[in-house]
Amino acid sequence: MPTQIRNPSSIVIKRNKEVIMFDCGEGTQRKMVEARIGFRRKTRMFISHLHGDHVLGIPGLLATLTLLQRERPLHMYGPKGLTDFIKAFSSVLGGPGFPIYINEILNPGILYDGHGYIVSAVKVNHDCPSWGFILEESPRPGKFHPEKAKAKNVPEGPLWQKLQNGETIILRDGALVHSNEVVDPQRKGIKVAYSGDTMPSKSFTMAAMKADLLIHEATFDESLVEKAIENVHSTAAQAAEVAKEAKVARLILTHISSRYSDPAILLEEARLIFPETIVAEDLMVIDLEP
Repeated sequence: MPTQIRNPSSIVIKRNKEVIMFDCGEGTQRKMVEARIGFRRKTRMFISHLHGDHVLGIPGLLATLTLLQRERPLHMYGPKGLTDFIKAFSSVLGGPGFPIYINEILNPGILYDGHGYIVSAVKVNHDCPSWGFILEESPRPGKFHPEKAKAKNVPEGPLWQKLQNGETIILRDGALVHSNEVVDPQRKGIKVAYSGDTMPSKSFTMAAMKADLLIHEATFDESLVEKAIENVHSTAAQAAEVAKEAKVARLILTHISSRYSDPAILLEEARLIFPETIVAEDLMVIDLEP
């Protein structure tokens, strides 16, 4: 349930000029205004499952985008039934005034591959068909050292670009200059793992291995572990165990039960296992660097 200080699930990754959204709970469009996300950007939306607190923001968001005369397509990915859900409310409210491409997930694997990153779906353990998502960037070019290029008499311009792209060049005097002589090795791209709603899941833990950021549901504290099992959710301590086993850099706890006006107990339990933990707050911004 939403509270005075916490909205249902919706997480946005702003990468260059693109918006990558995981889930769209009620009130998402209003929070997008507060966060200055913008409604006209290239957007891909990934829906973990068809429970209301993860999808009831979609009708309002699509209506707003239509009102703003959006023309750019919206790409949506989610479990079987997502198409019927969109059609159902569109039949009453009117359909969106711009193209929507819906991709229903039937099997785990890569959903999107292009523009420098991939997003994969991982089957997780909830009480309805549910998916976790892994966003992983392509390796980033290593740092280019202009002073090393100049020392080898490489003139500034197109030849520098070729070296940055990993090519070997030939100078006018016949000398060869290899990329690795002036460019550092490639850097690992950023990796983000989002659990959606799930009990601890081995498949998701393995997929999240060495992520820069793990966003994991933590609905209950450890005293309610039986309730977590009954409702097919995770405790904060269990989320921390996932982070520890997956050797991630940082953990964010999200999907906090409305019973916790102060989530301090969840943070305390998680940090005993995995110190690099914080609890999500509305409009929280995390900067990720490779």
